[in-house]
Amino acid sequence: MEYINNLFKEVLKEANNLNLPVSKKIKNDIIINKRAKSRFGCCKKIRKGLSESYELELSDRLLRCEEKFIKQTLAHEILHTCPGCGNHGELWKAYADQMNKTYGYHIKRTDTAQQLGIEEDTANKNRLLKENYILICKGCGATIFRRRMSSVVKNPSKYRCKCGGRLERVK
Repeated sequence: MEYINNLFKEVLKEANNLNLPVSKKIKNDIIINKRAKSRFGCCKKIRKGLSESYELELSDRLLRCEEKFIKQTLAHEILHTCPGCGNHGELWKAYADQMNKTYGYHIKRTDTAQQLGIEEDTANKNRLLKENYILICKGCGATIFRRRMSSVVKNPSKYRCKCGGRLERVK
């Protein structure tokens, strides 16, 4: 989609103007994902042999919101291509803060549909609230919800709560 690709080029230029170390190997065509319901954007690192590149995705739900929110989401994903910014750590936050101060964005770790001016899909929201697995901390009583089977769900005895207490799967 030419409109989105042009916005991407604008945001990339903004990041480069701040001398942020964004990758030079970001694919120019932004992928529009019609299936993404629980996220607005995604940065995928693609490794082929010794080379790596990045592919950015946007949820098609973003196409219904204001341009500034599309650019903000693109900026969020572009920052993940900077060395040491694959997560939302201190370096990523520092770069996001520079973009926010200079260009008036509100880049942060997560956004809600309401914050982006997108109508919430209540059917999808109800689906997302379904917790398939529940763990309880024997130490502090904290309840931990998980939607997917994972190592901690399969083997809770191998993990500890933040307080150091033992975990038990109750569902």
